[in-house]
Amino acid sequence: MIRTLRSAARVFALLAALTAGMVFPAGAMADETTATAPKVDLVIDVSGSMRAKDIDGRSRMAAAKQAFNEVLDATPEEVQLGIRTLGADYPGDDRRTGCKDTAQLYPVGPLDRTEAKAAVATLAPTGWTPIGPALLKAAEDLDGGEGSKRIVLISDGEDTCAPLDPCEVAREIAAKGIGLTIDTLGLVPNTKMRQQLSCIAEATGGTFTSVEHTDELADKVNQLVDRAADPVAVPQAVEGAVTCEKAPVLKSGLYTDREEFGQQRWYRVNVPDGHELRASVSVAADRAVDPSYGLLLRAVTERGREIVRGEAAGNGRTDVISTGLRHPSADREDEDGALPPEPVCLQVTHSFSPAAGVKSSPGLPLEVTIDVVPGPDESSDVASFGLGRGWWLLGALILAGFLAGLVWGWLSRWRIAVWRTN
Repeated sequence: MIRTLRSAARVFALLAALTAGMVFPAGAMADETTATAPKVDLVIDVSGSMRAKDIDGRSRMAAAKQAFNEVLDATPEEVQLGIRTLGADYPGDDRRTGCKDTAQLYPVGPLDRTEAKAAVATLAPTGWTPIGPALLKAAEDLDGGEGSKRIVLISDGEDTCAPLDPCEVAREIAAKGIGLTIDTLGLVPNTKMRQQLSCIAEATGGTFTSVEHTDELADKVNQLVDRAADPVAVPQAVEGAVTCEKAPVLKSGLYTDREEFGQQRWYRVNVPDGHELRASVSVAADRAVDPSYGLLLRAVTERGREIVRGEAAGNGRTDVISTGLRHPSADREDEDGALPPEPVCLQVTHSFSPAAGVKSSPGLPLEVTIDVVPGPDESSDVASFGLGRGWWLLGALILAGFLAGLVWGWLSRWRIAVWRTN
């Protein structure tokens, strides 16, 4: 009996090894789990107004320090975290000097919790509120790498360094296409500060939260840091052309671009025979625009013949508008055999117009998704969005279950036979 159970155990171990070999070939798991570490830069307002004692009976600075210590304890190991200050060093009245007062308190990189907490303990409310300059420097702190990048701005007042509008700074950062998100938290916010921090966040697809209690601040910052560690698809920056002939060639993936008001953007996609092109585009109004607008996505041939189009319209009740299209490519052959992939030109046009007094540059952010997949008659191991690997896994599990069932049935019959003979 014991010998038989040992044999069965060996069979199950062999099945597990075979299944693992089919699903996870050598080196595949390591390749898929290796990724560039996400980066987060916490930007803290240390201006004189942080002395106010209106958060749970304590000063705003004390509440921020406590929240930071809790966040540092809870930061995931894979996150590279840094801390930047604004208004921490210059107590004087010279505006030019005060608007340069931003410094890196702790560099973005692997986190030494003890060292970071010691740096936070030295903070004392001091000077001005140069939010715009601090955001520009924070973007430099996060430069490089392919992982997600996030700035978490914590402030108790609006910027004091106009005309450098921090909202315009956020739009310029977003226009660089580096996949950087800015989240903002307002301590005991007033209307003007709420509008400014909301605008900063919206420009990069981030969030704004008003905070009036210490535990709320710690919880929200922790959520944002944890979110940075979540795997995300980082869009690739691309610059569309004004004509199809000069358009960049896109492969399957996620892309980000900017489109000026009244402008068209062109992209090219090569679609092999028997494959299908699936394309979508979204445009976000990251500033005040006139109501009533539309979005058009056209697929045309190199000679300008329209193949298919997608359209969407808005009336000012949402700040994002999206549309998409699908185009199957038929099998094409000439005397020499199969033809090269069919070039398809994609044209993106929107009818947004800026509200009075709103800057038109940089253009509105747009996001393009391209997916070229085998058609229904095309046999391939890889389907759209990685489903091919999912089918391999399902098949391997079915096979393993079938073999395991045979072994278990054989063992059950053997045990019954032994019991009857005894």
